[in-house]
Amino acid sequence: MKWRVVAVAVAAIALTSCTVGPKYQTPAVPTPPAYKEAPPASFQGGKGWTLAHPDDSLMRGKWWELFGDPQLNALEDQVDAANQTLKVAAANYQQARANVRYNRSALYPTIGTSPSISNERLSSNRPYALGNYETTGDFVLPIDMNYEVDLWGRIRRAIEAAKQQAQASAADLETVKLSLHAELAIDYYEARSADEQKRILDDTLVAYTKALDLTRNRFLGGIAAKAEVAQAQTQLDTTQAQDIDVAVARAQYEHAIAVLIGKPPESFALAPMPLIEDQTLPVIPIGVPSLLLQRRPDIAMAERQMAAANEEIGIARAAFFPQLMLSATGGLEGSNISNWFNWPSRFWAVGPTMLETIFDAGRRRAESESAQAGYDATVANYRQATLSAFEQVEDNLSALRILEQEAAKQHEATLAAEDSVQLSTNRYKGGLVTYLEVITAQSIALSNQRTEADLIRRRMEASVLLIKALGGGWDRSKLPT
Repeated sequence: MKWRVVAVAVAAIALTSCTVGPKYQTPAVPTPPAYKEAPPASFQGGKGWTLAHPDDSLMRGKWWELFGDPQLNALEDQVDAANQTLKVAAANYQQARANVRYNRSALYPTIGTSPSISNERLSSNRPYALGNYETTGDFVLPIDMNYEVDLWGRIRRAIEAAKQQAQASAADLETVKLSLHAELAIDYYEARSADEQKRILDDTLVAYTKALDLTRNRFLGGIAAKAEVAQAQTQLDTTQAQDIDVAVARAQYEHAIAVLIGKPPESFALAPMPLIEDQTLPVIPIGVPSLLLQRRPDIAMAERQMAAANEEIGIARAAFFPQLMLSATGGLEGSNISNWFNWPSRFWAVGPTMLETIFDAGRRRAESESAQAGYDATVANYRQATLSAFEQVEDNLSALRILEQEAAKQHEATLAAEDSVQLSTNRYKGGLVTYLEVITAQSIALSNQRTEADLIRRRMEASVLLIKALGGGWDRSKLPT
């Protein structure tokens, strides 16, 4: 009967318990109706990219497949299984999930036992011993139970905080994954750009070698001065040095790719493949700014951390209220093994305990103020994350727009520089100009060719960074529940 009364009392208390602390609401952030750099709805797209519908499915899953590069696809598919940084983030997420289970266990009583057997001889010379001694045995099998009644929601808030931290950890895992895939794509296009630079320099060296031979022949024929031969030789040697120097950056990007896919650099080789002028840019669905808040995993992480910090305020405030503990113990105790498990050997005790701190020199108030300050910091982090996200999208939209215009003009400049080389060479062969004019035209042409190749790289990387800024096809519905 007594046990039933206690159980009913505890159930009644649990049902009438309340939760102290603020109710969480996501703070508002300034969100523009459209991107400043987004093209108008009538925009039909530049060379390689267009404004797609916000819910376009092109970026779902493996966004790198938008680039249509089988070699890039093969490398990207190795990141998730082998990258060590990603494994760290995955382990952190598993740890956060375990923390949820740890906090949830506080909803249930803790039951334990500590059986013991002892034999004790009492001294014959102890006070009031009557000159004899006693040997006694103590056989104990206790069962102890402790349970905290969650009167003020401290346990429930701790569970919610752990859940939200686990969701934040899951979003962090997606952020790391997105960053690593984007970094691999950028390193890949950097390596291919280096291959293109080397191709240009190799072709240029062939032309410069022929020009040097021409100048030497003219010198031997008494038409050209020896200084012109020296100029042609200097130009060839300088270009050869540039050709060799490209290999430094190319090797570093190859090594970086090896580490990203979990391989030692010495066991990985990336086959040379220069970027081509008509490299296809992907179609990127940019949507509207309000969707960005749902598609960026780093924003989701900041928001979940903010929700967890709000729960910490409630936990700190619950410390101002009494703590109700329900304890019970029972079991069997006998003087020897023969009577240990007899019914008369039973014992039990049960009852509630109320704990309340009367004086702590302001410790609880300080913890409450600390929790409030921590929440304010997460709010600022959340708002800063959204502003940074909008900035990154705008930056890369403007980069794609401006680089497209620059690439068109640069192509015209490259063609004009190549024509200038041909004209200068013909004039030199006719004896109308010195070799200095040929060298100048060749240097200008080489510079324009390399700039045009670099613009291709910059446009590819801007596309990668725009996809990353838009969340890479991720959305908030993928957070674990």
